[in-house]
Amino acid sequence: MGFQEMSLTNFSEALASGAPTPGGGSASALSGALAAGLAAMVARTTVASRKFADRAEQMNQVAIEADQLRGEFLALVDEDARAFDQVMAAFRMPKETPEQQAARSQAIQQAYRAAVEPPMRVCTRSLRVLELAAQVAEQGNPSAASDAGVAALLAATALEGGALNVHINLGSIKKDEGFRNTQAERTRAAQAQGQALRDKVLATVRARLG
Repeated sequence: MGFQEMSLTNFSEALASGAPTPGGGSASALSGALAAGLAAMVARTTVASRKFADRAEQMNQVAIEADQLRGEFLALVDEDARAFDQVMAAFRMPKETPEQQAARSQAIQQAYRAAVEPPMRVCTRSLRVLELAAQVAEQGNPSAASDAGVAALLAATALEGGALNVHINLGSIKKDEGFRNTQAERTRAAQAQGQALRDKVLATVRARLG
């Protein structure tokens, strides 16, 4: 059974265990899924109110996209864990002979490169959820404004958590400075955009809350 199929209780217990997975990467992906779920909820709450009939089409599209993102985040809960499991498997390879040592070293580097991808996808998808949160914060039912704010906070947390996991994996990649620099710059750009969107959403929400 994948982590995404666990109950909240069982997943939190797995997270708290001494096992290396699930870890912060999976938790970040889950945060993104929760953010997307809240954005969809605010959109649907808006559609359900006759007062906002002029925004129904826009909010329906937000809900549909947020649902898709939520599914992608849930898949990343497991993908991140599998990627780190591959890193650990590479470290367990035999290293008695020079040939084994070379193969093990290559496998470790390949595993770390692969492990960068899931948290990077968490970052990019979190940015999109922040954009959706901005839409529902501005155009959504004001009675759900606080939910839009929480969606933004959770998406920002997912983004920052994904960035941390990108950087820790990049730190173990050797002899590929170009790859490290490119991925680090992508992460920094996403963080800057995410922070601006988070602040924008919270300012909108606080204004609507009075």
